Amino acid sequence: MKDFLKKITKSPNLLPLVLVIFFAVLASRQLFRPGYFNIHDDLQMMRQLEVEKCILDGQIPCRWIPDMGYGFGFPLFNFYPPLPYLVGQVVRFFGFTFVSTVKILFVIAFIFSGITMYFLAKKFFGRMGGILSAFFYIWAPYHSVDIYVRGAMNEAWALIWFPAILLFSYKLIIDKRNSSKIFLGLSLSWFTLLMSHNLMVLIFSPVFAGWCLIWIIKYRKITCIKNLVLSGLLALGLAAFFTLPAIAEQKYVQVNTLVQGYYEFIAHFASLNQLLISRFWGYGPSIWGDNDGMPFQIGHLHWILSIFLGILLVSKILKTRRIDSFLLSLFYFLLIGWFSLFMAHSRSTPIWQAIPPLKFVQFPWRFLTITTLSFSFIAGSVVVFLKKYRLLLTSVLVASALVLNWSYFRPEKIGPLTDEEKFTGAAWELQQTAGIYDYLPVWAREAPKEPAKIGAEYLKGGRVYGIKQGTNRISFKIDGDGGVVRINTFYFPDWKVFVDGSQVPTFINDDKWGRIHLTVRPGEHFVEAKLFDTPVRKIGNLISFASWIWLGIFFVKRKSK
Repeated sequence: MKDFLKKITKSPNLLPLVLVIFFAVLASRQLFRPGYFNIHDDLQMMRQLEVEKCILDGQIPCRWIPDMGYGFGFPLFNFYPPLPYLVGQVVRFFGFTFVSTVKILFVIAFIFSGITMYFLAKKFFGRMGGILSAFFYIWAPYHSVDIYVRGAMNEAWALIWFPAILLFSYKLIIDKRNSSKIFLGLSLSWFTLLMSHNLMVLIFSPVFAGWCLIWIIKYRKITCIKNLVLSGLLALGLAAFFTLPAIAEQKYVQVNTLVQGYYEFIAHFASLNQLLISRFWGYGPSIWGDNDGMPFQIGHLHWILSIFLGILLVSKILKTRRIDSFLLSLFYFLLIGWFSLFMAHSRSTPIWQAIPPLKFVQFPWRFLTITTLSFSFIAGSVVVFLKKYRLLLTSVLVASALVLNWSYFRPEKIGPLTDEEKFTGAAWELQQTAGIYDYLPVWAREAPKEPAKIGAEYLKGGRVYGIKQGTNRISFKIDGDGGVVRINTFYFPDWKVFVDGSQVPTFINDDKWGRIHLTVRPGEHFVEAKLFDTPVRKIGNLISFASWIWLGIFFVKRKSK
């Protein structure tokens, strides 16, 4: 332990990291106030509660949550990446309330996104450049939109892993020793992104592919493609318990509701004025046209500095007639930054129409995550171009960004709120129904109009009693003349029902809400229903189990050497 602390205190990165963390804490200062704040995605505490219930109930991995879907339950975490909430359970272990846990998770997003950006930019621009890039990344207006306006936990966490993936992939390509640390770093970074946000994987993957390609070509390292692929396969293996069912079982939920009506991408492009000029800041929704209630600005300093750096880049190339790794990284992210900005504008509609999977992104302005990544990264290069004034430049840019963006980094309003208030009464019912169409099983022709009042019921001529419910199971006793019993849970593969220990057939019974029904004989019976794993889920679980076992053995062997 002493050696570790000694190593930390002597590290040249200590002071820069302290500064980066300070900037992140400054950006998240409002999150340290008591109470809670208004956000678009007001299900963060609910998701945390459901993950906790799953873990305490032994449903690992968590797939089915019992309280949402108006109390009929649905397979949220079969499709919704759970990583932030799994980390949230560690926070909960130390006794924090759900209110505090969610705010801590947002603070973590600020801090670690800055740290990963620091290390990426440092590789190309040195420590001062790394500090500046990290600051611009943390204090980008869209970063505040993600946390203080939208409350988009998973997207904010995805911003942590972008720089880490880029850094480890670059190192893996240029590294001559084939370091296992770098290989595993890339795998684990991809794993965390896969477990954070599905759509960010879709948006970021082309950026990653292009990044790898330019370095493979520059350094003529075709052989490193094998390690890049193997690293990706390991990441997929580690996350297979989630990613495999999330892809293969989409046919069982009404994913069409995610791309229709309000969520159709054509309604959510941003104008050039919103992206580059306007200083408007609001906490309302994204709507058709340019009268949105929320901001889409990328930051005046961010885009103006990118143009200035583009001019310096061109002049440098013309002067030296060569492109080194510094200039190549700058050129790449200038290109990516402005292209991603273009993807948020309506002029990119033909591209959206030509690539069908893009419709699942829903909001074109989500590409501002890539713009923010790109322009923040290249901001650090200014200290390389103008070395003589780097300290002055860094100070002026930081001070200017703070003045321009300070008022953005706060919630609309914050007020007193306890866990009990959030999980009772009208607030509880609102959370039960919110997002009900996101993962509604296809067997439900429409969403319920009223909450589930009881776990199960005899439709005629009998009674149900002794009901016991878990997160993915229910048991009860029945006594009656025989007939149909309804379990007030949405059907979803692979719910199975047992009567007196023997599995029985189930059916929907033309139920518009898609609930589970079964026929029983007269008399007293004990009924159990449980969600089992489909073959796809079992395969995903086995692949992940094997991948994590391999990773554990690798670490043990490496430590023993």
